[in-house]
Amino acid sequence: MSGSTGHPSAGRQTAGGQTTGQSTADLRSDTLTRPTDAMREAMAWAPVGDDVYGEDPTILALQSQVAELLGHEDALFTPSGSMANQLGVRLHVAPGQELIADDLAHVLRAEMGAAAVLSGISARSWHANAGLLDVDAAMALAVTDGGAYQVGTSCVVVENTHNFGGGTVQPLEAMRELHRRAHERGMAVHLDGARLWNAHVATGVPLADYAACADTVSVCLSKGLGAPVGSLLVGSRAHMEQARVWRKRFGGGMRQAGILAAAGQFALEHQLERLADDHERCQRVARAVAATRGDAVDPAAVHTNILVLHVAPAGWSASDFIAATGERGVLGYAMGPEHVRFVWHLDVDDAQTDHAAAVLTDLVSQQA
Repeated sequence: MSGSTGHPSAGRQTAGGQTTGQSTADLRSDTLTRPTDAMREAMAWAPVGDDVYGEDPTILALQSQVAELLGHEDALFTPSGSMANQLGVRLHVAPGQELIADDLAHVLRAEMGAAAVLSGISARSWHANAGLLDVDAAMALAVTDGGAYQVGTSCVVVENTHNFGGGTVQPLEAMRELHRRAHERGMAVHLDGARLWNAHVATGVPLADYAACADTVSVCLSKGLGAPVGSLLVGSRAHMEQARVWRKRFGGGMRQAGILAAAGQFALEHQLERLADDHERCQRVARAVAATRGDAVDPAAVHTNILVLHVAPAGWSASDFIAATGERGVLGYAMGPEHVRFVWHLDVDDAQTDHAAAVLTDLVSQQA
């Protein structure tokens, strides 16, 4: 890719002890993207000021841009997606109350219990196949009239696309229904839209249509968009004023952070539509694996840039399978005892994708 800083070499040895020059396909996560030379140039010359005082012009411009894209009043730049999510739920859920989310949700599985530790928030979950939103299950779980006997549900969290669900895109109508029914019962909706960009590119649904289904939305710049750092929380102006206070309390007050915001601006201008390339490469490998072993993956369930394979039917444990792919220059992630995950991003090209397809199809065809 033009402007890239290059790809790591696997440096692996063959059975005969010779080292190959095969380039590693690092598919552990789309958080591994590195800024291009052009992005670094934009960062280097970004106008900056003190963001804690609200005086960084590049931060202000990015916040305004993303708020407009998502159709909300205001936005707040944060150092991470987890902080953006935690600020979002803190706005809606008082200490001693609860949020609910599906049992694979990032806010429950991968944020280190932050809602409980930082905000005194408890959580419960409903089961969701492949992370797909089940509105009836969510509403059945919610408790909004528990009085002095049960914890009250204040917020429903939805993830789109769904990470541990395998890059699943949530149906817009289901999100609209959830938003309507939650509000009827006095609950807020927070959208974990870390990969909302992928949902938009995959479906053509405007970002603002997805974002209209939630009171607050988090979006990430440092995954498929390729910025090195940063997420934003989007919502009403009043909510963002409160979130700015809580960001400082959580240790997220930054100073001349426009250097980071400039990377996000560059990413939105130059690296948003190319997410379709990641989706196509991921789908290509899904089809190749399915043609070899149909019980490993259903390509129709691979919506975006995340490929989850069920390797147990071939006799593999997830950890052994990932070790075997790693030895052959394809890095992935063991999601549990039976499933593995591979994620495409801008630092994985066609040649690396073809290599990944060859390795994965070869291994799933073997009985471990």
